[in-house]
Amino acid sequence: MKNTKQNPEVKEFKNKVSEESRPLRAFALKLTHDMDDANDLVQETMLKAFVNEEKFQEGTNLKGWLYTIMKNIFINKYRRAVKSNIFNDPTENQYFINSSSVTHRNDGEGNLIMTEINNALGGLNENLKTPFLMSYRGYKYEEIASFLKIPLGTVKVRIHNARKELMKKLESYKKV
Repeated sequence: MKNTKQNPEVKEFKNKVSEESRPLRAFALKLTHDMDDANDLVQETMLKAFVNEEKFQEGTNLKGWLYTIMKNIFINKYRRAVKSNIFNDPTENQYFINSSSVTHRNDGEGNLIMTEINNALGGLNENLKTPFLMSYRGYKYEEIASFLKIPLGTVKVRIHNARKELMKKLESYKKV
């Protein structure tokens, strides 16, 4: 017969993870903009955390670990949806998907914003710009450090500083 008693450390970990479900749900809602999708994302995050409990290192930030898991699940789902051309139309009867009329999009504002972002990026010191752009393109910090032959901590600091500088340069786009 299988022993059904749980190790106290396992039970404590599960309790700590479960306590984070409410803030995780709020973050999931910001990502998905849909309560059902947010609940699914929280559930997947909790499941992945429980399954990968041995990967969590005691003394590290549990909340940060959980948010990273959630963000990665969300990004991977998004990438899969884009690859398979799945689009979610929240409108009644999926009018826009099934509509035969042609729609045109005005990209003027977006083009202006992209020009300002590119100018801000162009104004960054090369030591900050290169790791930032590599991170933006999906490289992991360890890969960036290896490619640039610099310590991992230096990569993190440079990306952080690049973000701060870009936020200053693009402050006018900050939401009020």
